[in-house]
Amino acid sequence: MIEHILLAEDDLDYAFILKQYLEISGFKVTWAKDGAEALEVFPTAKPDICIFDVMMPHLDGFTLAEKIVTLNPETPIIFLTAKGMKEDKIRGLKLGADDYMVKPFEVDELILRIKNILKRTRNTIVLPKASTVKIGAYIFDTENFSLIHQNITHRITEREAQLIHYLFINKNRLLKRNDILREVWGNDDFFSGRSMDVFISRLRKYFNEDPSITISGIRGIGLEFIIK
Repeated sequence: MIEHILLAEDDLDYAFILKQYLEISGFKVTWAKDGAEALEVFPTAKPDICIFDVMMPHLDGFTLAEKIVTLNPETPIIFLTAKGMKEDKIRGLKLGADDYMVKPFEVDELILRIKNILKRTRNTIVLPKASTVKIGAYIFDTENFSLIHQNITHRITEREAQLIHYLFINKNRLLKRNDILREVWGNDDFFSGRSMDVFISRLRKYFNEDPSITISGIRGIGLEFIIK
């Protein structure tokens, strides 16, 4: 299967060279000349991974990523920037970015990082065949990716469903952070950890309608999915 990359880069010469190199390396590449164009083509392109330059006209890479995450939070994102500012890196990671590269960089390194990210995003747990599971006051529909509480239905992503499933089958016990990462993300590196933090925050919002359910974090160790 040929993986599809959405590349958003406003430097035409740099984008042309990078696109050529990625295609030579076996990827399909859709190039957008700025953030606004990338956002427009994203729904039809359905890329396996996105590479966004941070500094772009019309829509910068960070704002673009925020919008992409609302459309499909499962899509991995790598940021490219000419700046090595710590604040920029932290902002990118808080958005759930999978990696961050400062220009200039070796394209071979970028290729390696892309392959590693795609490998770990596909190495995930399999959801059970049973279509519904009761979790406290919720109905967890693993077939339709939804979490239902009374008349409220939360539409969730496949990764969110995998995380909920793993936490539920290990409920009321302390789970090590690295174990969760390896089982759900397939990797326990720094970027996967940042991604997990974003997903845990979402799950806390989903489950806050039932006071008998809490996701309790223990700093430096892991967390507990508690159902009273």
